[in-house]
Amino acid sequence: MKTAIVTDTNSSITPQEAREMGIYLVSMPFSIDGTTYWEGKNCTPEDFFRWQQAGAKISTSQPSLEEITALWEDLLLTHDAVLHFPMSSGLSGSCQTAKALAQEYDGRVLVVDDRRLSLTMAQSIRNAQVLLAQGCSAEEVRDILEKEGPLSSIYVAVSTLEYLRKGGRMTAAGAAMAAILHIKPVLQLQGGKLDAYKKVRGMVHAKKVMIEALRHDLATRFSGLKMGVYCGYSGRNAEAGAAWQKEVQAAFPEHTVPSISLPLSICCHTGEGAVGLGCAKVW
Repeated sequence: MKTAIVTDTNSSITPQEAREMGIYLVSMPFSIDGTTYWEGKNCTPEDFFRWQQAGAKISTSQPSLEEITALWEDLLLTHDAVLHFPMSSGLSGSCQTAKALAQEYDGRVLVVDDRRLSLTMAQSIRNAQVLLAQGCSAEEVRDILEKEGPLSSIYVAVSTLEYLRKGGRMTAAGAAMAAILHIKPVLQLQGGKLDAYKKVRGMVHAKKVMIEALRHDLATRFSGLKMGVYCGYSGRNAEAGAAWQKEVQAAFPEHTVPSISLPLSICCHTGEGAVGLGCAKVW
């Protein structure tokens, strides 16, 4: 059985990585001052953060239905099935939209709702490739990955609360008070929804809290499992991203810790200078 894998740039997988992996990547759209851009196509990270810093009005949206279905139909000419990986249904309506569209394809398009995003979503896709190579059907892969969705964890700390305020995720008064007190919220993604984990003072403390939280997860919830550890960074300062990876690698010497640039569709809400840390089961 020949199965194609489709995902979007919320997975943190770049176009080059998608080609190397042999999967199909949909670029996530976002609007900047009323003009639509697509990640990896007509907007560079440098331009994005420059516009964001200048105060541009930025919002996210879903890929067009026509783009998704056209890709599926093209792939089904040469494949028996399509496994489609959208971002967590707890964070976006794109998963439910994909499920509704998939009903028209007689079971040949299967949407994987493992409630993941970015770092851990990319690992799900790699796990899918391993399972397919082992002879699992597309339906079996979907069922395994949805069952194992909770075997992952993400923590994120943002350097500014401005974009969370603009997105309605924090009041203006709360953001102003946090800025005065140098409070940095550490957020967590567990079970598909983004929630507050802890509020600390300063990014240095926030990073330490994230590392300790992940260390605790690995020692308790995920004890005995084969887990991968990953880190990410948003922004134009490559040195800061490299320094964060070095810090995480030193904290988890038993793992090889890859680093990614957070997708621009996520940066719409985090802004520049956010750091992420996560783990997920590896097949």
